[in-house]
Amino acid sequence: MASNQTPTLPALDSMRAVAALAVLITHVSFWSGAYARSLTGPALARLDIGVAIFFVLSGFLLSRPWLSRWSRRQQAPTTGRYLWKRALRIFPVYVLAVVAALTLLPENDGASPATWVKTLLLGNIYLDNRLPAGLTQMWSLATEVAFYVVLPALMWLVLPRRPSSGSPRNRIAVTVAALVALNVAWVLVLAPALDTDHSNPALWLPSFLTWFAVGIVIAACSVDVHRGEQDHAVGIGRVTFAVRQLGLSPGICWTAALALFAISATPLAGPISLTSPTLGEALVKNLLYAGAAGLMILPGVFAPPTSAFVRAMSWPLLRHLGHVSYGVFCVHVIIIELVARWLDLPLFEGHWLELFALTLVLSLAVAEALYWLVERPMMRFKDLDIGPGSRSTASSTPKAAATRS
Repeated sequence: MASNQTPTLPALDSMRAVAALAVLITHVSFWSGAYARSLTGPALARLDIGVAIFFVLSGFLLSRPWLSRWSRRQQAPTTGRYLWKRALRIFPVYVLAVVAALTLLPENDGASPATWVKTLLLGNIYLDNRLPAGLTQMWSLATEVAFYVVLPALMWLVLPRRPSSGSPRNRIAVTVAALVALNVAWVLVLAPALDTDHSNPALWLPSFLTWFAVGIVIAACSVDVHRGEQDHAVGIGRVTFAVRQLGLSPGICWTAALALFAISATPLAGPISLTSPTLGEALVKNLLYAGAAGLMILPGVFAPPTSAFVRAMSWPLLRHLGHVSYGVFCVHVIIIELVARWLDLPLFEGHWLELFALTLVLSLAVAEALYWLVERPMMRFKDLDIGPGSRSTASSTPKAAATRS
């Protein structure tokens, strides 16, 4: 008999490693001036697609427990317990990164108490038009935390109150369409209207709702497939069938993703320099990243466990790199600036390989220490009772919920 638990997806751990490496490379490339290279510059600049991969993964991994529990007629995760686990996962390492950046980097000398408070609370993108040195990548963490906060409300909209109410496919479709529409309206109209010298609404959650929505759609299709396998009388929807068929072909998915990525490296998606893109270019880049990141994730969800792709992406070393990827994300910009300062590497003056090698090695070393000394010990507290119903929720959490997100 098939298992009634949602299957684990080890290949997705490795996708986190891919995303973190992409983000690290694009920041090293920016510092070394590699964006100016005629052949490789555009591709290096667009490796910030790693952020889109992170967001799609979060949309998938965090919405799947709600969708899976509903399909099995189980109680939804309690909001208090869910937010507690997210806080344990995010804030200990983040706080250490903030302390390191604000104390070690000369550019942050004299940071005011207000700067400390709003930085520790991930409030910079709402109160400033720039982030402190060494923490410029943290805009995406602030946006992701905003998604964590609104996800329970989204799931309340998506899922019928009673499992007997029928499939939530239509509700999911309407909700996802609304998220995409808000994303487009925000990028083209609302963010420019709200932009001031003291905030950066282009970096707020609404600008990236499509990326999270792609993850939610993949999660819904994954649960739909699993439910159909358990109960053949239920069947799967047409969208689910098409998405699964695509995901069964890793070569097609990654080729299509590469094509979208190549388009994003053209002027259609805006300049690769510090020049601001037009609103249309910003939207094109946003949607291209959503499609490319979703296509990269699909095989990790639907490809057979025996396929060459899943076996390669399930390699223990790659999965472990995915486990420590959050630490790499948090510290790598600090390390870039420290290495450049120690070796006297001026901004935009080359030395890409040297800066990349040292940043990668040192970031992995620090992330490894953070994983064993901070992340794993802190997650021991994840099963504390938080709010009513927490204990029962903890006892019935499926194994898949342990997949890192």
